[in-house]
Amino acid sequence: MTDKTPRRERLRPGELVGLAAVVAAFIGLVTFMVTRDWLLALIFFGGTFVIDLIVLAMLMLAVTPNKPADGERWAVGEQQHD
Repeated sequence: MTDKTPRRERLRPGELVGLAAVVAAFIGLVTFMVTRDWLLALIFFGGTFVIDLIVLAMLMLAVTPNKPADGERWAVGEQQHD
């Protein structure tokens, strides 16, 4: 495999899923400590995990700019030279 992607870029999705899992585990644990109901804590854990993943994905889309395709780069370059 000759993937030129840096290691940090390849591990970033795992970091985001891990962060979402930590936040969801915290919310699930707090819910369990308050209610002593495993089912409710599991529901809150799952819901928080999904919501965290969506929010983190949207934030990453907002922060990381899309790289232009080769054709778009060429078209932008042509417009700048005119």
